Amino acid sequence: MVLTRSLRLSIFKVKIDLKRFENEIMSNILVIGSSNTDLIAKVDRFPLAGETVEGKFFLQAMGGKGANQALAAHRLGGSVKFVTCLGDDANGKNTLKYYRQEGLDISSVLIVKNTPTGTAMILVNKEGENVIVITPGANQELSRAYVENIVDEIATARMVVLQMEIPMETVKKVCEVASKYNTKVLLNVAPARAVDASLLRMVDIVVVNETEIEKISGMSIEARGEEAVIDSILSMGANTVILTLGRNGSIVKNNSVRQHIPAFQVDVVDTTAAGDTFCGALVAQLSKGTDLVEAVRFATASSAICVTRMGAQPSIPREAEVITFLGKHIAV
Repeated sequence: MVLTRSLRLSIFKVKIDLKRFENEIMSNILVIGSSNTDLIAKVDRFPLAGETVEGKFFLQAMGGKGANQALAAHRLGGSVKFVTCLGDDANGKNTLKYYRQEGLDISSVLIVKNTPTGTAMILVNKEGENVIVITPGANQELSRAYVENIVDEIATARMVVLQMEIPMETVKKVCEVASKYNTKVLLNVAPARAVDASLLRMVDIVVVNETEIEKISGMSIEARGEEAVIDSILSMGANTVILTLGRNGSIVKNNSVRQHIPAFQVDVVDTTAAGDTFCGALVAQLSKGTDLVEAVRFATASSAICVTRMGAQPSIPREAEVITFLGKHIAV
């Protein structure tokens, strides 16, 4: 059969579209985690027990570690689907509206009745440090059983991103499904929780700060040193450990890489969501095939921009902004 030029062109376009679709599917990032409404107050200093201090600034914004990381990965160039649980209340409805406006895929979000959407009350002092009280609310309803409804999403994702503001049993179930389908997992063990080797063996990348790695390892960095504590987590089964050190940057280590990535020196306003921005930026870059060390460098720049602004999600930069920042700054 002789094909006409127009027919050959049509077939060619279909092949290109199929290839684009395949690439999009394979580049998917599936973030499963918490979503909160943040109530943020800036103060000169944190109050003592029984003391009332005057707030200098107030902001209500969207937050939650899962949501922060999902939005960061989305803004920073990743193809993201976010799975979370919201209450059927005003905060939940406002959250859904906001994520749709951001263009975030929330088609698998679980909505529950008679349970409030999670909240976080955040105080930020003049040094940019914060203290946070989280009321999980609907986040606790993101159950192990619900994971059965998103098996296909886990199986077809390039990487699943998890944190510890949802039930531990849910985290374990997601890792079990991901392991079955050879889907890579990034686990940010935040807030700090004790996790066992059986979970870490199902995780490809563990991202932790100093408090979190000491909780998992049962070792003190001051007493044993960063290297020994990282090695203890690797020996438990994780493929790669990234230890974030705030102003001192981060250390990346696996069987083939051991490198310290310095931080960028910026004027800190609020450290809220710096770690989440780091994780979102990291996975966005990795999903594009970026080298691990370069992906961490990009994530470091992203979190540096984040801490110069107030709030969690309002502070998350976009990809073009980070590229410009990297072009102007030298990590020291």
